[in-house]
Amino acid sequence: MNASYPLVDALGVAHLPAPDARIVSLVPSITELLCDLGLAPQLVGRTGFCIHPATAVAAIPKVGGTKDVNIEKIRKLAPTHLVVNIDENEKPTVEALGEFVPNIVVTHPVAPLDNLALARLMGGIFKAEDAAEAWCAAFEAEHARLKATPPGPPRTVLYCIWQDPWMSVSADTYIARMLAELGWQVPALPDAARYPRFAWSDALVQELDAVLLSTEPYRFTEAHADALEKQLGIPVFLVDGEMMSWYGSRALAGLRYLQALRATVEGRAAE
Repeated sequence: MNASYPLVDALGVAHLPAPDARIVSLVPSITELLCDLGLAPQLVGRTGFCIHPATAVAAIPKVGGTKDVNIEKIRKLAPTHLVVNIDENEKPTVEALGEFVPNIVVTHPVAPLDNLALARLMGGIFKAEDAAEAWCAAFEAEHARLKATPPGPPRTVLYCIWQDPWMSVSADTYIARMLAELGWQVPALPDAARYPRFAWSDALVQELDAVLLSTEPYRFTEAHADALEKQLGIPVFLVDGEMMSWYGSRALAGLRYLQALRATVEGRAAE
């Protein structure tokens, strides 16, 4: 199947199909997606945070982290394509890599349904259209199942990604838009940043129906959740950060995870 959609990335750059591409991915979630589209043999480099699928990525050389990239190592791998993300990768690093990597594919999904365009972009550029369309069909079916479930009452939940200092997410984030699929909203905090810092206060706690502690980037645990729930007196849940914030392959599982999360929170509310 040939791509019938434009192969245009998040910066509006058009790309040509490249069936023999040598790919370096600096985005863990997209590395997983590329592998699931059958493109692991063409991945010549990935970050140390690209851990899924474990068997496939074990054979792909590491080139540093998402931000502390080993530029010279990438140069020696001679990639034809570099896959990056606006939120995860540093612009100066990408510009330095652009001096010798011919094609930079920039991604920036901001909502769950953006995963459809992401999969089709990857499938179209790297000639895995059939696999991409199959993935999109599965995603659309799972999204339809999520939306077919009768919604519960609107809820305000604080999604925490860090402590010391405490940090959350604004409404202008992929995570918040995942929560919005359930009819949940995040509170507006005084800090206007996309990932705002905040301080606990009685006024904030009174606004919340629940607190969600993410397992990444900070490694919150059930012990953190139990202690904070005792401190605040409202429900606190540990949530899988990969399921809530990774796009690409994990976003499909993330839709199923949202169903389970809603059932857990509603169950606690009914007690």
